Parts: sequence; C-alpha cells; structure tokens
Amino acid sequence: MAKPAPGCFTLQKRKRLLLIFVAICFSVAVFFCFRGTLDTCDFRRDSVAASVAVAMDMARNLPPDGNLEKNPLDFMRSKLVLLVSHELSLSGGPLLLMELAFLLRNVGARVIWITYQKPAEENEVIHTLEHKMMNRGLQVLSAKSQEAIDTALKADMIVLNTAVTGKWLDVVLKKHLSQVLSKILWWIHEMRGHYFKLDYVKHLPFVAAAMIDSNTTAEYWKNRTQERLGIHMPKTYAVHLGNSKELMEIAEDYVAQRVLREHIRESLGVRSEDLLIAIINSVSRGKGQDLFLQSFYESLQLIREQKFEVPAIHAVVVGSDMNAQTKFEGELRNFVARQGIQDRVHFVNKTLTIVPYLAAIDVLVQNSQGRGECFGRITIEAMSFQLPVLGTAAGGTTEIIVDGLTGLLHPVGKEGVGPLAKNIVTLATHVERRLSMGKEGYRRVKERFMEHHMSQRVASVFKQVLQNRSA
Repeated sequence: MAKPAPGCFTLQKRKRLLLIFVAICFSVAVFFCFRGTLDTCDFRRDSVAASVAVAMDMARNLPPDGNLEKNPLDFMRSKLVLLVSHELSLSGGPLLLMELAFLLRNVGARVIWITYQKPAEENEVIHTLEHKMMNRGLQVLSAKSQEAIDTALKADMIVLNTAVTGKWLDVVLKKHLSQVLSKILWWIHEMRGHYFKLDYVKHLPFVAAAMIDSNTTAEYWKNRTQERLGIHMPKTYAVHLGNSKELMEIAEDYVAQRVLREHIRESLGVRSEDLLIAIINSVSRGKGQDLFLQSFYESLQLIREQKFEVPAIHAVVVGSDMNAQTKFEGELRNFVARQGIQDRVHFVNKTLTIVPYLAAIDVLVQNSQGRGECFGRITIEAMSFQLPVLGTAAGGTTEIIVDGLTGLLHPVGKEGVGPLAKNIVTLATHVERRLSMGKEGYRRVKERFMEHHMSQRVASVFKQVLQNRSA
C-alpha cells in the first residue's frame, strides 16, 4: 500500500482546525446574539458569516494535501487578464467574477480588476471585497483612469462581466475599440428583457466570444439579440458553474455541519427536529420571495386540513436588506404578519457567506421568476449539502435539477404557488424521499458541478479565444 505524501496528515489536521475555528466563531456569535435585540442579532449573524469567510480564505491558502493533478488553467500563467465588473456587491455576478479572478491567480496569472459603477460615498462592502482581492494578489484600478486604458491595451484577455459592462467600452475605450475587441470575452449572466439594449450590447457581435452560464440562456440571447436588436451573437459558449473546493470541504465535514446547524437553528429559534425551508437570494420580486411565502402559507394550511403528523415547519428568507427596508420587503413582512405566521418565518440579512444556512436547513427553494435563473449557483451549493431543491421550471435551473430525482420543479408565476405548496408538503411528509433526493443531488454535483469541472470548461473557452487571436 502506498504511503501518504509527507505532511499530508498535518495539512488535513490544519484544515480540520480551521473548520473547528468556524464552529467556535458561531458559538461566540450566537451567545452574544441572544443577549441583544433582533437587529443586533442580525448584525451578529453577519459577523459570524464574515468569520466563516475568513476561515475559508485561510483554508484556501493552505498548500494542496498531496493532490498534484495538473490545473487545466496552467496555460494562463503570467498572462495579463483584465476583469471588468459593472459593480462590486454581494450579488452573484461580481462574486462569480471574483472567483474566476482567484482561479487565475492560483495558476500565476496577472489579474487586474476594474469596477465600472461605484457609488461616490464610502461603501463598506466594496471596501471589504477590494481588500479581499488585493490580499489575494489582484490589482484594483479606477475604471476611467489612464492606467485602466493602458492595461486594456496590453492585456492578453479582457473579461467583461454582465451585459451592463458594455457601456464601459464607450465611456473609457471609445478611441481604442479596434485594438481591444478581438481580445474581449463577454461573460453574460442576465436573463431579464431590460438588458437587451443597444446601449449595452452594440459591440457584442465584434468581440472574441461570449460565455453564458447555461444552454437555455445562451439560446435565449441568440434569439433575442437577433429578433429585438437585429444583431448577431459572437461565438458563444455555455459554461456551467462549479462549487469551490472550500465549500465542498465544509459540505463534506459532517462534524462542522452539525455544529453550524445547531447554532444557526438556535439563533432563529428553530428546534433541531423542526423542518427548515430556505430561500436564499437577494430580496426582489424577480427572485419570487412573495410567491414562496404564499406557497409556504398554503402548505401549512394543507398540513392542518389533512391532519398530517409532521414536525413544525419554518421558512427562512436569507437575503434581506435590513437597512434599506424596500417596499417589496415591506410587502413580505406585512404578508407574514397578516397571516399570523411570524413565529414560522424568519428574515436574515444578506451575507457574503451562506454556508452556515445551507448546513442548517432541510430544503432549498429556488423560486426565480420570469425566465428563471441564468444558472442559479445556490442550487448546486445546496445540492452539495445533500439538500433537495424545489425550483421553478425555467432557465438554468432545469439544467441542474433532475425533476423527481434531485428535487421537484414547479411553474413560474402565480400558477406555481399551488404546486410549490404541494411539493413542500410532499417533502415534509416523506422523509425518505427527501433524504434520497438530497443524496442524488450530491452525487450529481460530484459528477458535473465541481470547481475542477468549471475550470476545465473555462480553460477550454480561454484557449479558443487566445488561439483565435494568434491565428
């Protein structure tokens, strides 16, 4: 039998200690959380999430534990890559671009970051994320600086993130378009119709390529740009996303999971035996939190009417903005109060790290409306924690969930409220089916949606773009 590589056990122990550090962070935060008000508790939950993020960063910087497999992005070593984001926030697009930045830095690429739209006032989220990137070796430039222009001209590749970023080309690089278009890879995540404006995407036909997160969305962009705008897409690649190694480490560490589960549930006032269902997205009408809460209320009524014997069911909405208190969120809270289910519905502020909540819940609901999610990263993250997912039958969700095997699909819109309520009841009353779906979802993630799968897919696109430039 081959002996483990020297230091392998030490590295594994160090990673395990970091996960224990995560648990300790939760213990301390939850203790103080109960001593404060509801708002204070929400603030402490964010502090806990930040602690988890720190621990995951520390684990990420450990040397590999004996895994010498070649990284498919190794050919990007020493390449200069300019990443342009329309904003820097806790939303999916910027965080995904940051993840790409770290993958490139890991193989020795020179990575420079630009945020096109930044608020004039000081922003704590932007400050935190920029420092996170600089600590990982990225350089952050002002979007309209001469240095940004010089970098764009020298770069081996420019990645524009989201359709909105197209305006940066006109504002900053208008005089240099002919020199940069052939090295632009445009990474598109949007599915909403209002992004189909010539102001945003008039240069799209002339860039090197487009990369889109699902086949469904790629086909939609191809048809929509031609029918509505009269322009053609460039060479387009559908690239499914993958879960990070750090997330998978916690998802597969059942001791850490158990600790996180206990403390999050305690902070919410949810017992260990209760069924906890979550919707984890920024709170907005397009993400369908209103329809989810209607379905949740209907599921409680169905259980009561049919006298099913099930544990108490709770819902948690992760992604609120306690400071903004938008009109839509006000509607959500008013609905909960009007139906008298305040003790069953919990609102949690938006957070950089959703891992603790994935460890704490039993079912995830992905309820994005309209054309659905371009991909829906939270879906594969939940599946890695062996959670069944109840999703809308639209967009990239249909390429992730196998209906009836890893989760259950329901229609978008009001037509989906009743079916989603019934699906909630189904999983509440059939424990074995719920657990089986979770296991099948985990298996599907391991087969298709890991970080190395994503790296391979991205590497294939990058190679094509670089080869076409040199041809």
